[in-house]
Amino acid sequence: MAMSQTGTAIAEHPAALAGSVWDVIRHEAADLAGREPTLRPLLAAQIIATQSDAESLANVLVARLSVAKIETDDLFALFHEVLTRHIAILQATEADLVAVRTRDPACTTYLHALLNLKGFHALQTHRIAHALWTEGRPEIASWLSNLASLVFGPDIHPAARIGSSIMLDHGSGIVIGETAVIEDEVSILQNVTLGGTGKETGDRHPKIRHGVMIGAGAKILGNIEVGAFSKVAAGSVVVKPVPAHCTVAGVPATVVRIHRADEIPAETMDQNI
Repeated sequence: MAMSQTGTAIAEHPAALAGSVWDVIRHEAADLAGREPTLRPLLAAQIIATQSDAESLANVLVARLSVAKIETDDLFALFHEVLTRHIAILQATEADLVAVRTRDPACTTYLHALLNLKGFHALQTHRIAHALWTEGRPEIASWLSNLASLVFGPDIHPAARIGSSIMLDHGSGIVIGETAVIEDEVSILQNVTLGGTGKETGDRHPKIRHGVMIGAGAKILGNIEVGAFSKVAAGSVVVKPVPAHCTVAGVPATVVRIHRADEIPAETMDQNI
């Protein structure tokens, strides 16, 4: 049985058995196209008839961002070129799809996550913007980041560093600052802010470690660390470092519970304190 980095079994997921999430998505798209004639042309153009995973992802994102006054073909060319050169983006995307499919009970297929979840769309657009930022193209990266915020909701600075197996649940109102770091296997709910504390410069945003869950409306402010496998309760305001393996709650947030060593809040998605 395949295991995740945290020891969680993943063999029960269809993608693990099929070898690729994208193979599952193409099968789901073909099935849906047979059942929903209205969606058949969209699914054929964006997924079924594509020649690569990069082409599929670029198609889906560009279709949703085409409200901008820019040629769709030009935007597609930019996305496809970045995705083709940065294989790690597609690998992270696949892990994100598995994360959403596994953690969100409202998400019944990988295809649903790919087509309909704006938090997922915003995160994948950020991955492309971040690649452009790190390549010394801050203007187009910032433009793309702003466009994604206008269309999808989350406001993510293109310099922010975000790992894989991430779920931005709902996505609405999420703000992630320039020097924020989010490690792998993190779940973030709506209206979360990873922000600064004022006009300070330099490294000024939170560092969210592996396996963390951040509840709806939580604000984490300043260059502080939220330790691995911890939970920030909904509505909390965090202004001091959070130890690993605990739950913090309140304004200002304080430790209210110590977790078992094998507890992974980002996966269990338990909102109780």
